[in-house]
Amino acid sequence: MAFGFGPQEMLDRAQVPDKWQLTPLKNFKSPRIRARMWRTALAVLITAVVYEYLLSKRNPCFALIGAVYAVGSQFEEGFHNGINRVIGTLVGGLLVIPFYELYTSQPFGIPDWIWLVSGLCLVIWCNFALGADSAIQPGSVIYFVVIYTVGTERVLPYTIARILDTGGGVLIALLLYVLFPSKHDREKGVSLLTFWAETKDAFKSYINKNRTSRKKERENFGAEDEKFYEFLSKIKDRQK
Repeated sequence: MAFGFGPQEMLDRAQVPDKWQLTPLKNFKSPRIRARMWRTALAVLITAVVYEYLLSKRNPCFALIGAVYAVGSQFEEGFHNGINRVIGTLVGGLLVIPFYELYTSQPFGIPDWIWLVSGLCLVIWCNFALGADSAIQPGSVIYFVVIYTVGTERVLPYTIARILDTGGGVLIALLLYVLFPSKHDREKGVSLLTFWAETKDAFKSYINKNRTSRKKERENFGAEDEKFYEFLSKIKDRQK
């Protein structure tokens, strides 16, 4: 009697040949192993080996994250992803140093959560000021990591080390593009000799990409902002 059975249990109990074809798995297709997969694995492998044997088993966590971030379908995309991580980690890391002290000591009787949110807002503002809107998320990551997981005596050395680690991991991943360029990069002429020129071009396109993203954001939320300001002006008029 099937009464009380759920759909999956009914399917499990059904005596139907090839019943797996009735499940979502029938449409499953294994993805191809693409260049991005082996490039990411190679970047992680090299970074891990460098930290294991050349840097006296130093914690490679942030370097490995940076290496993974800096992998894309081509050099320019990898640079955009990687520079997001570097700028975000730099801004969030530098700002969390003073705000960690404010958060833990709570001067002037101001609660710790006020300092926490104030520091985060400053991280966001600085990324906007630098034109690196998409670096907000990685900047917030290191900000919270230091606030909640690092002891007082380790804040400064830990944060500086993580900033350097992130940059190192990103650099290793980007160097793989000039040593083993993608098809698009080969056609473009990317090589070790053009690394600096490609980096400058990728940085320019990164800035333009952020400007375009900010323009779209203004277009999407501009109308709502105007309504909000109209609402505020009406309140002021009524108060007069």
